[in-house]
Amino acid sequence: MNDRDLFGSELFTHHVGTYAQPAGPDLLGRTEAFFAWQDARRERGLWPYSRSLDYGPGAECVVRSESGVAVAGLNFASQDYLGLSSHPAVAEAAHRAIREFGPHSAGSGMFVGNTTPSLRLEEALGEALEAPHVALFSTGWGAGFGTITALVRPGDHVVLDSLSHACLQTGAAAATRNVHRFRHLDNEGVRERLREIRASDAGCGILVVTEGLFSMDSDVPRIEELQAICREWGATLLVDVAHDLGALGPRGTGSIGAQEMLGKVDLVLGAFSKTFASNGGFLATRSPAVRQYVRVFGGPHIFSNALSPVQAEVVREALDIVRSDEGDVLRERLLDNVHVLRDALAGRGIHCLGMPSAVVPVPIGDTPTARVAGRLLSERHVFANLVEYPAVPVKGSRFRMQVMATHTEAQVLEAAAVVADVIAEARGIAAGEEARRAVA
Repeated sequence: MNDRDLFGSELFTHHVGTYAQPAGPDLLGRTEAFFAWQDARRERGLWPYSRSLDYGPGAECVVRSESGVAVAGLNFASQDYLGLSSHPAVAEAAHRAIREFGPHSAGSGMFVGNTTPSLRLEEALGEALEAPHVALFSTGWGAGFGTITALVRPGDHVVLDSLSHACLQTGAAAATRNVHRFRHLDNEGVRERLREIRASDAGCGILVVTEGLFSMDSDVPRIEELQAICREWGATLLVDVAHDLGALGPRGTGSIGAQEMLGKVDLVLGAFSKTFASNGGFLATRSPAVRQYVRVFGGPHIFSNALSPVQAEVVREALDIVRSDEGDVLRERLLDNVHVLRDALAGRGIHCLGMPSAVVPVPIGDTPTARVAGRLLSERHVFANLVEYPAVPVKGSRFRMQVMATHTEAQVLEAAAVVADVIAEARGIAAGEEARRAVA
């Protein structure tokens, strides 16, 4: 069966959301319909998820599918923006931590799971962000979910950007029924929503949530204005800097630093998994009381093992590089590569979303076209993450290309040419099938 025959089938018309609310008394058996659909996509090369790397996340890599097929090619799918996972000083920091502390924290951060490396990391992060009180989490997801569920109570309100990360959305839903979403980057929409909430409830807490860089659209909020709106209406602002911290801004301080808001944002949340060569996350605040409260009442902190000493030492070494002259050079290389990629695609008529950052969203269009393009891209030895509905709008499927400072210009140009070719070919297949079905 070729692509044209598949266009009207469930392989293209269904999506993950189709199977999100299964019914019936058999909790295990009712997963079978999803698995059958997923497996059919996998057999035809239309399931570009859950792949693995045979080696580290370098500019070139070997990617292995779930069915075990290995393909070597150019890597624009990993989150290692400055290439620090392969930096010799970062590797030495990991070895040093293993020699001195072993690989295991052996406890929650509340029960002697903290180590000398984690305490040093808290201090370094607090200094870099001018928010000296830092709580560490073992995952970035845990930092987002744990912070919101620790601070927000059922009678409070959470006001989120509609494109906020799933950990923030899930944390808000777990904390209160009073969850409000505002149109992406619409600060006036925030002001209006806060006005409405305060008109009916002057005594509730309100948490406003945004991100320093939105990874699906590569755009940023006006943080200074948003913080002022929160002050005006007695709300608290939380900014998640997972994607921009380290990779953007002066000395890697991200959007907050670029907008001269260091030390001025109520709550700064982040993850180490994008630029800092490790797992983990954090909350940074100017309040020692907030830090201690989140550590005790944030479930993912108190009920999960703390960051391992290896992870903490790796992140601290990466942070030292980020804040150094070498970090400035790496960020310059990264942005040079980003501009080369975006310009090369624009030259082929593909205009990437958002602003230049390590995340380059390449629009494709409808889901069937995107799935064909995703398979063709892997077959031609370039790897990028395919994002489709419901993670993005129905007609908003895209490749989320993730650029690294360690890519060469030649690699970037080759990837751009392949991406443009496969999108054009997939659109041609889709247009042909649409015309055939119209005639039929």
